[in-house]
Amino acid sequence: MPVITFANAKGGAGKTTAALILATELASQGHRITILDADPQRWISHWHEISGRQRNIAVISEVSMASIQGHIRENRDTTDYFIIDLAGARDALVATAIGLSDHVMIPVQGCAMDARGAAQILELLKQLDEKAGIRIGHSVVLTRMNSMVTTRAMAAIKALLSARGVAVLDTPIGERTAFRDIFDCGGTLYSMDPAKVSNLDKARENARLFAGEVLGLLPSRKRSATGRGLFRTLRQAA
Repeated sequence: MPVITFANAKGGAGKTTAALILATELASQGHRITILDADPQRWISHWHEISGRQRNIAVISEVSMASIQGHIRENRDTTDYFIIDLAGARDALVATAIGLSDHVMIPVQGCAMDARGAAQILELLKQLDEKAGIRIGHSVVLTRMNSMVTTRAMAAIKALLSARGVAVLDTPIGERTAFRDIFDCGGTLYSMDPAKVSNLDKARENARLFAGEVLGLLPSRKRSATGRGLFRTLRQAA
């Protein structure tokens, strides 16, 4: 039951959208998903409330530094993938969640402020590696990419990040009506009406490719991250 965490120290980078797209796509494929909604805005919790019972998806809304490890431990037998949506911050809860993760996804829209927020998460990952020997896989996912962005521009962004040693997913999250409507209407991309949502087929394909690439990044064996030493390091890193 791998733990996939979405983090950017700046809010508005598209992490909640990316987290929900991944969760609902994996659930549609038959995987059991538990979402830990650690964002104070509670957008995913609100989505869950208006959506009603969703097959293969559970949402936990009350998440704190003290409770997060317990939530994972208590639900691991009924979960294939945990997905954590964090606040746009760098604090003790963010550090703890990252320390418990098998892979950290860092959403970036491509603006300077998002890049600075991403840099803070990358620095935290570096500290966990250097101070505690906790090496956690991580990748940047480009979000809210407009269809007008050229392939050449995309390649330039990826090359810039790669030059700094940052892996970038080949699949960006597009700027799509369906990805916005899911928070207003509830449900999933597969319960939406194609007659009412433009380019729904492209949104579904985007979600499928994104989920497939994320799954390919996960380690074959879950890494254990427990113990007092870990949490002492996490508090210091935050």
